Amino acid sequence: MYIDYEAADKIATITLNRPEAANAQNGELLDELDAAWTRAADDDEVAVIVLRANGKHFSAGHDLKGGSGVDMSTVTLERIYRNEARRYLEYSLRWRNTPKPSIAAVQGRCIAGGLLLCWPCDLIVAAEDAQFSDPVVMMGIGGVEYHGHTWELGPRKAKEILFTGRPITAREAEQVGMVNAVVPRDELDARSRALAERIASMPSFGLRQAKRAVNQTLDVQGFYAAVQSVFDVHQTGHGNALSVNGFPILVNLDDMKEKIE
Repeated sequence: MYIDYEAADKIATITLNRPEAANAQNGELLDELDAAWTRAADDDEVAVIVLRANGKHFSAGHDLKGGSGVDMSTVTLERIYRNEARRYLEYSLRWRNTPKPSIAAVQGRCIAGGLLLCWPCDLIVAAEDAQFSDPVVMMGIGGVEYHGHTWELGPRKAKEILFTGRPITAREAEQVGMVNAVVPRDELDARSRALAERIASMPSFGLRQAKRAVNQTLDVQGFYAAVQSVFDVHQTGHGNALSVNGFPILVNLDDMKEKIE
């Protein structure tokens, strides 16, 4: 089990619980997370969902090392596309469109695939030590599968983090509106819970309608169509990697780690 679930006082708390791997996302973790999200969405006693993580880091992104043992004779672009469409795009869009407010509580590193977990949430509370990055251009790919970059950061800041691979701090993320609040690390859970409690005291139908109004406004502006189309472009990076060396990872992971530290 990689996900802990608790519901009390109208709040469902979903916890990433793979701290020994910096909450890197293997298939099992993502499937369990989606099941927990669905459980919260279907529970009439739950008004607000809080996503948090155990350990030093919120999420190191996709479990690249865990995928290195794949039998290369079975890897095709079609298989990569099918898997990523389900786990990296459809899951994120489903969480984003869950008709209940959600809050991500983020500490430490939130790298690449980690953004696919916090960006679908309606609000983000970040610890002072939180850092957000998407360094996958180093792999010959233009960004992670759920392209919220432009919407979350604005076009120039989005290009900056993609072009350079460098992480942005919680304060930088707050300045551009990606993060709602920055709090001391030891207050992250309490402050996130307090925000959830305040939201949970509001009429549930009003919350549902308010969320729908904002999300639909973004969709009218092109969010949904853009995310879908950029996902297809993302797959060309995998196709190029397969043609170059038969695997969708083009860089040495240790070298990549050094560049983003």
